[in-house]
Amino acid sequence: MRTVAIVGASLAGLSAARSLRKRGYDGRLVLVGEESHRPYDRPPLSKEFLAGTIGEADLALELDDEDLQAEWVLGARAVGLDRTERTITLADGREIHTDAVVIATGAAARTLPGTEGLAGVHVLRTLDDARRLRDQLALGGRMVVIGGGFIGAEVAATAYGLGLDVTVVEAAPTPLAGPLGQTMGGIVSALHTDHGVRLLCGVGVKGLGGERQVACVLLEDGRTLPADIVVVGVGARPCVDWLAGSGVALDNGVTCGADGRTALAGVVAVGDCANWYDPHTGTHRRVEHWTGALERPDAAVATLLAGGATQPGVPRPPYFWSDQYGVKIQFVGHAAGADEVTVEEGSTGDRSFLAVYRRAGRPVAVLGMNQPRLFTRWRKQLTSTASVS
Repeated sequence: MRTVAIVGASLAGLSAARSLRKRGYDGRLVLVGEESHRPYDRPPLSKEFLAGTIGEADLALELDDEDLQAEWVLGARAVGLDRTERTITLADGREIHTDAVVIATGAAARTLPGTEGLAGVHVLRTLDDARRLRDQLALGGRMVVIGGGFIGAEVAATAYGLGLDVTVVEAAPTPLAGPLGQTMGGIVSALHTDHGVRLLCGVGVKGLGGERQVACVLLEDGRTLPADIVVVGVGARPCVDWLAGSGVALDNGVTCGADGRTALAGVVAVGDCANWYDPHTGTHRRVEHWTGALERPDAAVATLLAGGATQPGVPRPPYFWSDQYGVKIQFVGHAAGADEVTVEEGSTGDRSFLAVYRRAGRPVAVLGMNQPRLFTRWRKQLTSTASVS
């Protein structure tokens, strides 16, 4: 391989570039990014950056003395991949000829149809999104967050800390039931009501009111919520449209094996757009977690450099964390399929506890609220058990 192109210049793309150099690849390396920014850290966007306690320089992911000897093609969107010519086509007509491709185009925030051009309506996925939302939060007012997932919850907690009047609307009966299960999802999401933030569950959004500026959120049960700011946090879609017709298998992202390999030789996928095979569950799953974007690219790069002649290792159980209202929430493993959840330490009422999810008596996931030391020990144990299994 004389040229490797990484399409996507965020954490997963940067991690892949670092792994390529660390593993001895000394050829041409091209990183293509749709945003004009160099790689930056996304988790602080909904917390410290939004609150104004850190600046843009603090988000930088590259080290001061880091030089990957790479060509950076930023502000450029990939629109096609020709598998025969090994060519990546950009929206401005440029073409990049390559021998191997790392797909790391991530995911984009889902929006509410019909809200385009309505001032005061925000999503939060990129640095530019966070800039716009931060500027408006400084004006204060009433905010409605649509979606009670982790991003929506973090934005709500940050806005509450800034003194805004905040309401969270969640269509599901219990927020966070998907990643945490119904019982623990309800306990974690109760942080909103603990702090005087209104939490409305089991009701959908019919639409938004206002002409040029949003004025309210219309609920399907007939209620109207006044709003100066609306944040839409209803998930993300993988950015894989540009791969249509390329021969890369697509299903909720790029379908790939446990080592990131795709249906095309010399093409691997990493990060939020990659629907990896998970040997822990026997299914494909797309993991939108920071640790996955940091760790998994190394396995994909090893596969790429070996021409696919590698035995895929077992990825560590997915791990994520969230900071809300001064509470650290940590989770590792898979809640789905657990047949019991027990609190091993602390009290759910105090919002300081550690819970273990088990299936047939075997731990499959761990949740901690303000229990970082004990959680770390359980995470190591769970990771070790998964590797042996």
